Amino acid sequence: MDGVLVNSEPLHHQVCKVQFKDLNIEVSDELFATFTGSSNKMIYQKLKTKFQLHEDVSELIAEKNRLFVNAFKSDSTHDLIDGVKELIVDLHQKGMQIIVASSSEMEIINAIFDRFDLHTYFSYKVSGADFPESKPNPAIFLKAVELSENSPSECIIIEDSTNGIKAANAAGVYCIAYKASGVDSQNQSLADKIIYNYKELNYDTIREISV
Repeated sequence: MDGVLVNSEPLHHQVCKVQFKDLNIEVSDELFATFTGSSNKMIYQKLKTKFQLHEDVSELIAEKNRLFVNAFKSDSTHDLIDGVKELIVDLHQKGMQIIVASSSEMEIINAIFDRFDLHTYFSYKVSGADFPESKPNPAIFLKAVELSENSPSECIIIEDSTNGIKAANAAGVYCIAYKASGVDSQNQSLADKIIYNYKELNYDTIREISV
């Protein structure tokens, strides 16, 4: 979702910087980039260990999500990535099942889905918070495949992060990487295909891959 449906990753980074300042810790941009695609549970457990934080992981996550939701709701400039809504509608109208498998908590998923009226188009929403390990562990994608009632070879994953692409590979699912303009922090070399614009995809091009 983040970085694939909506360019929310900069906002995640922004609110995390506010929180890190409150916690009196310094997290480099390089370290933060390695977290992309990972669940908050994993991120904050690593930060708690590295910086010997006294707060519980659940408390840290709750505060980060509060900051994000407040910032997201107060900033009307955030929009879906260009072309992705048209692709979603096209796939849905032609009977292709769509599932979101996001490392974010369901609270964040729902905030974004509410803003952009996406609930209708997705069969399931899967949150990384429900799994012991996050991407690059494939558990979240294997669950999405299971919910789809299809085999991994009949599914396609669209990802943007290095961790997400590794998870897709581990799940045995064909992976399309979305490459956003100006974003160079993620290694997408393991993806089966890289796209730079959602106009490169439609029902027919995706159907050709998944049969």
